[in-house]
Amino acid sequence: MKLKRFVGDEVRELRRKCGMNQAEFWTRFMTTQSGGSRYESGRDIPEPVQVLLNIAFGSEGKVAGIVEHLRELGARKKGQTRRSEPKRVVEH
Repeated sequence: MKLKRFVGDEVRELRRKCGMNQAEFWTRFMTTQSGGSRYESGRDIPEPVQVLLNIAFGSEGKVAGIVEHLRELGARKKGQTRRSEPKRVVEH
């Protein structure tokens, strides 16, 4: 799945449009204020935070795609296949 790659200036502008300070904004992404400040200053934003930013600011289609992708991974761990039908028990 291709994620939009957010960069510092862009995220800073999104935060400002939300009317939030760094602590308020970055806490929602499980990030400290100081970490968020570094990202806004140009440090690479890690993949898990990129996923959360895509969920928060992406289109409905993008969000649905991310959730489906994650659910597929969860289903594989449980030994299920994608969109598998439940096994039916036939009683005689």
